[in-house]
Amino acid sequence: MVNGLRPQVKKAVRANHPRLCHRCLMYRLINLSECARFQTSVRHNDKTKGTPTMSATVFPPSPPVLLPVTGIQNCFPVRRVYCVGRNYAAHAVEMGHDPSREAPFFFQKNADNLLLPGLPFPYPGLSKNVHHEVECYVALKSGGADIPVSEALDCIYGYGVSVDFTRRDIQDEAKKKSRPWEMAKAFEHSAPVSAIARAEDIGHPFEGTIVLSRNGVDVQHGNLNQMIWKVPEIIAALSEYVTLAPGDIILTGTPSGVGPVTRGDRISCAIKSVAQLAFDVI
Repeated sequence: MVNGLRPQVKKAVRANHPRLCHRCLMYRLINLSECARFQTSVRHNDKTKGTPTMSATVFPPSPPVLLPVTGIQNCFPVRRVYCVGRNYAAHAVEMGHDPSREAPFFFQKNADNLLLPGLPFPYPGLSKNVHHEVECYVALKSGGADIPVSEALDCIYGYGVSVDFTRRDIQDEAKKKSRPWEMAKAFEHSAPVSAIARAEDIGHPFEGTIVLSRNGVDVQHGNLNQMIWKVPEIIAALSEYVTLAPGDIILTGTPSGVGPVTRGDRISCAIKSVAQLAFDVI
């Protein structure tokens, strides 16, 4: 089923996904093989009919989401965006939850929900209570399933600072009705992000102040060492649910002090020795 692929393609898939089980690897290879066979068939049919070469897609695909990387010109292509909830004890308390070390839980944003550095945050519709949540994010260069904690740091390309904007009123209403609150999290421009600082340049920051200020006043202030679940544990736990891959972004939780923003606000945030970010709410 995968004979249509060149050996170097198969080798590249295995190299990029070293922890995939045989079934998952074959699934990816079969998909690639089918695409290659289809494109070859289209090109052959076009030549025999004398028609222009057709695209393999019914309309042009969306451009990839590319994040800047500090110190180099190459960009980081984003695949998926994961978030971990209530990962700082003080924030769990302010949200009305027990701060004990319960198992981490995860939700997602879309890759195109990321707001690139230097752009303003447009206040979203259908909400009158949008909250800021400053977070450290992790960018992966490799992945897999069931990653051991001891190997998780090897998957990390770099780190940055981000803001997980939340339509709190929509989230609260969804919680009351026991409904999913994806629409409170995964909306346009809901995750402003800084450029990525490469781990090879800054190491792995297990501690360091993380701060968000609104109009010059610090409203969120914490330290990375206050995370309930540390970054290697987050990666290992998440990889039990999904197969992680190069290009994945993981937001690691927010310290206490979350609160509302309004149009006209100036938001600034930073993680010591990692990254900083500033933008306007419009």
